Amino acid sequence: MKVALFIPCLTEHLYPHSALAMVKVLQYIGAEIEYVDGQTCCGQPAFNSGYRREIIPIAERFIKLFSDKEYIVSPSGSCTAMVRNFYYELDIRPELHQARADLSKKIFEFTEFLVDVAGVEQLDGEFNHRVTLHDSCHSLRELGIHEQPRKLLRSLKNIDFVEMEKSDTCCGFGGTFSYKFAELSTAMVARKCKYIEESGAEYVTATDSSCLMNIDGYLRKHNYKARALHIAEILAAGLHL
Repeated sequence: MKVALFIPCLTEHLYPHSALAMVKVLQYIGAEIEYVDGQTCCGQPAFNSGYRREIIPIAERFIKLFSDKEYIVSPSGSCTAMVRNFYYELDIRPELHQARADLSKKIFEFTEFLVDVAGVEQLDGEFNHRVTLHDSCHSLRELGIHEQPRKLLRSLKNIDFVEMEKSDTCCGFGGTFSYKFAELSTAMVARKCKYIEESGAEYVTATDSSCLMNIDGYLRKHNYKARALHIAEILAAGLHL
């Protein structure tokens, strides 16, 4: 199968290693990978800040760039949700309506693609650590992703996967929410990190680098032992191409 990579802004500029890990796993399962030149931001930050009319050209360009691809895969549930779900709230040109609908059916978050499309039940990687999973809001609530990352994590050799308390509680990031409502955001991430620490996990993982950036910052600042690591990096560990 042919997979076009959709690499979000945060991944490209701050966490490129998670994208490279995703590519490694996709290559391992035999996917034919393509990087689409000229791709830019999907428009989510501006959309969430209320600039819905202003991002229409960005969305229309994204739709045209990816319209002829078989599958589009991203290491971000939130950016995937933006394209799949929230592009329908934009007043794009009528001639792109069908392309938008087609795109929404073939864009997937990474773990969702592995399990639901590629049919991957097990990976041959190994991760000799205790790991817990944070359910990112967009992945869980907009895409319905819950069991897919858990199934993949549990398939790894020597992993000790544990559930934290209230894994679906928001970490408090929410993009611009985290600095517009800094005190509330900090209280939310403090609660999340308390659950992580109580789980005894060495690593907390998720399907979004944005959540992990927020969580890891608090963990490090307050000298908690756990560290954040994107799920693609955990799944790629120990794989030999």
